[in-house]
Amino acid sequence: MKRYRLNTRTIRLDDAWDVVVAGGGPAGCAAAVAAAREGARTLLIERSSALGGMGTLGLVPAWCPFTDGKQIIYRGLAEKVFTASKAGMRHIPPTRLDWVDIDPERLKRIYDDLVGEAGVRVLFDSAVTAVDLASPREVRALIVANKAGLSAYRARVYVDCTGDADVCAWAGAGYDKGSAGGDLQPATHCFVLSNVDSYQYANGGRPTAGKLGQLISQGGKYPRIKDPHLCNNLIGPGTVGFNSGHLWDVDNTDPDSVSRALPEGRRLAEEFRQALAEYAPQTFANAFLVATGALLGIRETRRVQGDYTLTIKDYLQRRTFADEICRNAYPVDVHCSKKETKAFAKGKGAAMDRYEWYKPGETHGIPYRCLVPKGLKNVLVAGRSISTDRDVQGSTRVMPVCLCVGEAAGIAAAMASADRSSDVHRVNTDHLRRTLIRHGAYLPRT
Repeated sequence: MKRYRLNTRTIRLDDAWDVVVAGGGPAGCAAAVAAAREGARTLLIERSSALGGMGTLGLVPAWCPFTDGKQIIYRGLAEKVFTASKAGMRHIPPTRLDWVDIDPERLKRIYDDLVGEAGVRVLFDSAVTAVDLASPREVRALIVANKAGLSAYRARVYVDCTGDADVCAWAGAGYDKGSAGGDLQPATHCFVLSNVDSYQYANGGRPTAGKLGQLISQGGKYPRIKDPHLCNNLIGPGTVGFNSGHLWDVDNTDPDSVSRALPEGRRLAEEFRQALAEYAPQTFANAFLVATGALLGIRETRRVQGDYTLTIKDYLQRRTFADEICRNAYPVDVHCSKKETKAFAKGKGAAMDRYEWYKPGETHGIPYRCLVPKGLKNVLVAGRSISTDRDVQGSTRVMPVCLCVGEAAGIAAAMASADRSSDVHRVNTDHLRRTLIRHGAYLPRT
C-alpha cells in the first residue's frame, strides 16, 4: 500500500478526564462505571450507536453461564446487568442462571442507564483512530474521528476495551494473534427470526446441532452452511435469536476482511431461514428474517502480552493467584478451524470438548497482571484481549468474564489516575481486591 503524509495541522483537545475508556462493550461499560464510581472523571468512547457490543448490536442471543454449577460467580456489576436483563424476560424462570436468553433492545437500555447513573460521559459514533505518545511507555492522548472531524482526548489513564487491543497495539505493546500458524477462530454473524411458532419451539421443535444441524450441513442444498453449529434461544414472543454458522478467514483488524465477511454473513442467515423452513416446517415454515447483527461475532484477534500470561496449565490446575480480580468456570471454547469442519459435521470435535469440563464448584482465578500490558505505563486492557494463551482465551472471552474483568480494570484505572505516577503497574492489588469485594465480587479468600 502506498503512503500518504498529512499536512501538519492543529486539532481540538479535550483534556478534562482522569480515565478514558475505549470501547463500549460489556468490558468497557463495566470499566467506565467502576472508574466513575471511584470518583474518576470518566469518558467512554464507542464507535457505534449503542453500548453492549455483542449482546446488543451483535445479537448474541444468550448469556454464557453465570454459575460454577453451584452458585453465581460473576458478581458485582456483572450480576447487576444480568439480573436486570433477565427481569425483562417473562418466559424465563427466576431460578435460571445459565444460558439465559437476551433481549438486545432491553439490554441496550440497561447499559445506557448504568453508565448514565454512574455519571459517565458517553461519546457515540466516535472511533479511536490513533494514539499519541508522550514517550515510548506513556500514552498522551487518543485521536478520535467522528462527525466533528478529528479530536484528541487526554486522560491520566486509558482502558483499552476495543476487543482487538487497538490502543495497546498502536501504542507499541506486544501482542499475540491467533494460533502459532496464524489461524483465527471463525466468526459468526448472529441473526433473528420472527414469526416462529413459539409453542412448537418450546415443545420439541427447538433446532439443535445434533440430527437437524448435521442434516442441514450435510445435505448439500445449502452450501454456505458448512457445519452443524446451531445455537439459538427464544428472545421474545415468536422470536428466536441464532448464534449459528461459521465464517472463516475473518480478521477483525483487517477492514477488507470484515467487508467481505458481512455480506456473506447476511447470505448465510437467509440460507438458515430457508433450511429451517424446509427441515423444521412445524416451527419455522412462516419464519421471517428480521435482523442480522450490526457487528460480526468475532471470537479472537490480538491478545496483549501482559505482566502475566494466563495459560492452559493454570486453567487445568484451577490456579489461584494473590492478585486475582475474578474467578472463571467457563469451558475452553475454541471454535473449529477449516480443517476440523468435516469432523465437526459428523458430530466430533465440538468446540467445548477440547479439555475436561470443570466439576460443579470448580473455578480458576484471573490475575490483575493479565490486564497490565508490558511496557505501557498508563494503559490497561479488558475484555477478550487480556493476556492469555490461545486456549485459555477460548474461555475468558465471553461476556460474564468481560464484565468482571472490566469492573476490575475501571477501579484500577481510577486508583492509578489518583496516584501521582499514573502507573498501572503500581496499583495496590490488595486495595483493588478489597474494593471489588465491597462491591459484591466473588473472590474467595486466597
